[in-house]
Amino acid sequence: MGVISNGTTLLDAGAIDSGVATGSMTHIKTLTASGSGTLSFVHGASSVVLDGTYKEYIFKFYNIHPSASSKLTFNVSIDSGSNYNVVKTSTFFRTFHYENGTGGAGLDYDASVDLAQGAGFQSLGESVMDTASDGNICGQINLFDPANTTFVKNFTSFFNYNSSAQDGLQFNGYVGGYANTTSAVNGLQFKMASGNMDSGTIKLYGIK
Repeated sequence: MGVISNGTTLLDAGAIDSGVATGSMTHIKTLTASGSGTLSFVHGASSVVLDGTYKEYIFKFYNIHPSASSKLTFNVSIDSGSNYNVVKTSTFFRTFHYENGTGGAGLDYDASVDLAQGAGFQSLGESVMDTASDGNICGQINLFDPANTTFVKNFTSFFNYNSSAQDGLQFNGYVGGYANTTSAVNGLQFKMASGNMDSGTIKLYGIK
């Protein structure tokens, strides 16, 4: 016996129909850094989808390497990338540990990295990144329901990176907050606070 909803077969003889989306992750776009000042994902540009097609979007970061000791940052747009200056409120906390086994710390809030109704770029790390050849940052950002025109736009993120401020210092950073706008968010831009992204990859996915 099948289960049918609004004319669509959901279950057939106890099995989920192969055509039914069940929380799948769909790859949308990959951008690769090569001495890049910015990497931007704008709905409708270069096959990017960032609208009501999905309720959640995930940006995954692979081996972003900076040209200078700096922090990876991001901002959002409501005008298709003409401006990246939406007011945001956020929180930031982190853990860290040295290669020699010292200095380990539990979760600790850092008010110097958060935003309180600030329109600037949000930092995704507390300390500047290491520019050594093996230094990088990896992680992801989750953006929820960006096309909604009733509510503010929530985001969460976590990143892992090694700091150049002190040798062998490893950070886990956690940033969450919201873009304080009821307009649809249709663009995100990523950049280093100073210098460029020498290399690395950002992939955008939509969640059904």
